[in-house]
Parts: sequence; C-alpha cells; structure tokens
Amino acid sequence: MPYRRTENVVRRLAEREQAILAAATALAAEGGVAAVQIAAVAARAGIAAGTVYRYFPSKTHLIAELVAAVAGRELATIKAAGNAAPGPLSALAACIATFAMRALSERRLVWAVIGEAVDAEADVLRLDFRRSLAAELETRMNAAIAGGHLPAQDARIAAPAIIGALMESLLGPLAPARPDAAAHAAVQSATLLALRALGVVDARARGLVVQYAVPSDD
Repeated sequence: MPYRRTENVVRRLAEREQAILAAATALAAEGGVAAVQIAAVAARAGIAAGTVYRYFPSKTHLIAELVAAVAGRELATIKAAGNAAPGPLSALAACIATFAMRALSERRLVWAVIGEAVDAEADVLRLDFRRSLAAELETRMNAAIAGGHLPAQDARIAAPAIIGALMESLLGPLAPARPDAAAHAAVQSATLLALRALGVVDARARGLVVQYAVPSDD
C-alpha cells in the first residue's frame, strides 16, 4: 500500500514551508534580494540549510516563490482597498494611495518584488506583478471614465504610466530617503500627482487622499 501523508504531516510541511518563506521575506525587507541567501534563511527560520533545499531546490526557486507570494499579497491588498471605496473615483484613489503606503512602509521589500534585478525566472514574475498592478488601475480608471469622473483617455497607456511614476518617486534610486515624519505627506503627494495627471484637478478639495495614513514600520 502506498504511503499516504496524514493531515498532521501535511500541515507541518506547509507550516515549515511558510516559515521558510517568512524568513526569506524578512531578509528581503531588510537588505533586498541580495540578502536572501540559503544559509541566512535557514538561520532565520531556525532550521538546517539542507531542510530549505528540501522545499526549494535552489536560491532561484526560493526567490521566485518569494516574489510570487509578496506580489500576490500586495495586489490583494490594493484590490481590497479599491473594493471598499464608495465610488469609482475614490476606488481609484484608494488603489493608488494603498500602493504608495505599502511602498513606503516596506520600501526595500516592495522594490525587491517590483524593481530589483535578480534573474530571468524572478523577472518574469516581477513583470507579471507590474502587469497586474497596471491592469487593476486600468480597470479602476475605465470605471471612473465611464461614470464621468475622469476625462476620456486611454487607460491602457495611463495605467502603466502611473505605476512608473509611483515607482520612481517612492521606490527607485531617484526616490528621496523617507523621514518618518514626512511619510504621510509623501503618500498624499504621490496620490495627488497621479490623480491630477489623470485629470482630477481638485482631488485634495474633494477629500480623495486625506483619509490615508502610512502604517508604522514597527
């Protein structure tokens, strides 16, 4: 009779895999992808390096899974923020502001997932994440356009342009260092810039960004 894993064994295996991913995520948040080394991940997770290899055959596999997991989490958070908003324009603002908040609160980690050069396999997943972000904003823009809240425009062009602007201003090498006291202002500035670029000239007066605050790094 073939061996069948019990529910407890399956659960323990899944928990260990998640512990490895959590350790890799913590290291990436501290030092970027370069900090995600098998020995360091094993030490952070409190296991042997050989155990990590049982779940992830190579560092490349581990980083690819890390990128996919973090990208999925971030995209789900952005979608949830949009879905919770009361209207199409506020939903668009919520998505943009949430991306800005997440970028600032976990700057190294988000940059590792969306922009840091790694390898071909991870880069494919990273590109998928950027496409998904742009697609989400495109959907929100088209809903706002259809409702008469934005001027007519090609959302297929505008959405990736907004993603690029947010990346450069908040995450990339040209982005200023983030003083904690200025984080909220940075989110507001980035969101206002995006909304004004899309044709919402009175976003601040309409209260589309004032309700957002940057979460603590603690």
